[in-house]
Amino acid sequence: MLSALLYGLVILPISRLPYRLLYLLSDFFYFVLCYVVPYRKKVIEYNIAKSMPHLSQQEVSALRKKFLSHFCDLVLESLKNFSISADEAKARMAHVNPEVMNAFAEKGQSIILVGGHYANWELWAVAAPAFLKHRLVGVYKRLSNRYFDQKVRNSRSRFGLHMVATRDTAAYMAKTDNPCDAVILAFDQSPANPQKCVWVDFMGIHSAALFGAEKYANELQRPIVYGHIDKVKRGFYQITFELVDTAPITGEKGEVTQRLFRILEADIHRKPELWLWTHKRWKHTPGFYKDLKK
Repeated sequence: MLSALLYGLVILPISRLPYRLLYLLSDFFYFVLCYVVPYRKKVIEYNIAKSMPHLSQQEVSALRKKFLSHFCDLVLESLKNFSISADEAKARMAHVNPEVMNAFAEKGQSIILVGGHYANWELWAVAAPAFLKHRLVGVYKRLSNRYFDQKVRNSRSRFGLHMVATRDTAAYMAKTDNPCDAVILAFDQSPANPQKCVWVDFMGIHSAALFGAEKYANELQRPIVYGHIDKVKRGFYQITFELVDTAPITGEKGEVTQRLFRILEADIHRKPELWLWTHKRWKHTPGFYKDLKK
């Protein structure tokens, strides 16, 4: 009941605001989270300082503020997705080279599509089916609140994206009657079980990494494509696809995963404010957060 009230009285009305009012609200939240009740300030600045040690403390602080400004936009833009039209989504998420993906679809070749928590992945999930010929399948982590889990899934899938929960991914991938699809995996989360990960060098730090993209590409002989999302200006984004490897994938275990992190790292260094700095990405790296003050 409370969830339904929150959705009907707060979230949905916000999602229906015109963008100019949405960004006024975003600016207000930015001021609050940056100056009044600093949102995860220690974690954000710690992550930035440790992964980009060439920055001065002043530069770290400035980057935190730029990130929070983008983060507030991202949250409000994600709420907008509950009511955005298909045409509006297409106009705000340009696809620079969809032919990289569509060439595989035209041959009946399923692929693995990967990306990080960078720029605005939520808007892309809504806009992408209009541009791409694959059946798009997004792997997502279920929310503990069933009501909001259903609402988020409905929002993401209403223009054609199909959703598969993380715990059901292996079963879905094992099916032999799936249509030609592109399974979408975010690979930059901190693994839940570090015993089942590979270790890579990411931002100069020994990092636990999810292995799913490389694993499924190897097992199912699928090419891996990386989606670079960039923020063109406030409220407008574009995605560029890069073929990372074709099937069969060669090389030692973990090489492709390391390559993916190198690609993400280059994007982060180009526009670091667009990456999600709020989470403890390196919590499995021994001793990494030991000197983070409580």
